[in-house]
Amino acid sequence: MPGLGTLINVGAIIAGGLIGLIFGSFLKQRIQETLMQACALGTLFLGIGGALSKMLVISNGSLTTKDSMMMILSLVIGGLIGELLNIEALFGRLGDFLKEKSGNAKDPDFTSAFVNASLVVCIGAMAIVGSIQDGIAHNPDTLIAKSVLDFTIIIVMTATMGKGCLFAFVSVGLLQGSITLLASLLAPLMTTAALNNISFVGSILIFCVGINLLSDRHIRVANFLPSLIVAIIFSLF
Repeated sequence: MPGLGTLINVGAIIAGGLIGLIFGSFLKQRIQETLMQACALGTLFLGIGGALSKMLVISNGSLTTKDSMMMILSLVIGGLIGELLNIEALFGRLGDFLKEKSGNAKDPDFTSAFVNASLVVCIGAMAIVGSIQDGIAHNPDTLIAKSVLDFTIIIVMTATMGKGCLFAFVSVGLLQGSITLLASLLAPLMTTAALNNISFVGSILIFCVGINLLSDRHIRVANFLPSLIVAIIFSLF
């Protein structure tokens, strides 16, 4: 059944969020802060590892880099497009809408938690590749593996940041559900080069989410999301 992987992923995020809410209610503030720092550090190094695995190559016995210009131009062009569209504000309005409709209007951290959690579970090649596999071959295996990762991440994020993280299931459902429906159109674009570019640029965006979680410095990560599309375009040449 097409879409089964996304349904499982949505269920895993909801389950992880509920467990995180129960778990977090028993934790002291300083323990929540430590767990938040652990989550931020994990996100940072997940991004670093993913980016370096695509950027560094061994050539003639020495370590060199590749695709640096593609990465820089993708971020610059994608960031410019994202700022013009102000995608971050769209995420914020969706978060505010969910906050009101879910009865959490008095929670000041709901929207920021929703945005950060949504970015963590939506950015990356697994979401795109898994959704296409689910739509064309009706194979949810990749999204099931992603569900296990998201389940764990959302438990920790919800325990430390609050209810907004649980509602990341809305973002995952919309994104992966749309890709599954459009799978037959998107599949020809998902070459090995395209997936490598998505993983490279996506890992940098994940790193930026980690920075936001760890410090007060705010990078408008959502406004860089068009960088992933630009990276796909570069793979065509």
